[in-house]
Amino acid sequence: MSPFSFRRAQRSAVGLRVLVTGASGTIGQALGRRLTAAGAVVVGLDLAPRGDEGFEVLACDITDEESTAGAVERALELLGGLDVLVNNAGIGGPAPAALAPGAEVRRQLEINLLGAWRVTAACVDALVASRGRVVMVTSRMAVMQLPLAAAYGASKRALVAYADALRLELGTHVSVTCVYPSAVRSPIHDSTQAAGLSLEGMSTYESLEGVVDAITRSCLVVRARRDVTTTAKGAVEFWLSRHLPVVTDRIVLRTLASRTRAGAFGDAELAAGVVARHAPASEATR
Repeated sequence: MSPFSFRRAQRSAVGLRVLVTGASGTIGQALGRRLTAAGAVVVGLDLAPRGDEGFEVLACDITDEESTAGAVERALELLGGLDVLVNNAGIGGPAPAALAPGAEVRRQLEINLLGAWRVTAACVDALVASRGRVVMVTSRMAVMQLPLAAAYGASKRALVAYADALRLELGTHVSVTCVYPSAVRSPIHDSTQAAGLSLEGMSTYESLEGVVDAITRSCLVVRARRDVTTTAKGAVEFWLSRHLPVVTDRIVLRTLASRTRAGAFGDAELAAGVVARHAPASEATR
């Protein structure tokens, strides 16, 4: 059995009441359809529902208190309670750690961390009543940071910290699982690519199906796991990042140097400092 898979007893999805955030996006829509096909009753939240998701999706701005409270209240009415909350909504974007935080950094923290916090808080009473479960879709970058995307990694690491605190507060009644996918091809990477900071070559894309498998199992397994990786490579990276972080740091640093010297970030204004620091000494002194 691979190190990232788990073959624990699973409950039936039939009749399970599930709320999914970011439900019109790549992962959220695929997850909602998978659970619906298995017999679960799924309601989604999204800033801009498309209408073709295959399950009910309510308009909700998770950065806004009133919008979140109203949408969650309506979702719980439609579901008749709540068994599983999947905090999947998230965004990425260019945010080098060496530059002062601006609107892009605040946007990612607001959605990836505080948005999940708002939705969860609005669902706590329903989850406690059902002895339910929260599944946080975090990221491999929560444990192994990549350069030039500091806001995303910071927001996802903070989301794990929030999940840990939630587990301690609600653990007598509600289980909390964090799932750690790597990159999946989706529009979440568009703004980073547009800024010339694509992490292509720094991170390995994985299949959407594998990520949805891991999240689905996390929803259905009888005895919840604390942390779930989605691939064998991800399991190794997760272990190394937790126990031998100096090893993963060296791997990322070498990869960044190689990519930079190959011209990967040559046209990116936000990466000018990185490019200059990795230039040969003869060029740097010109």
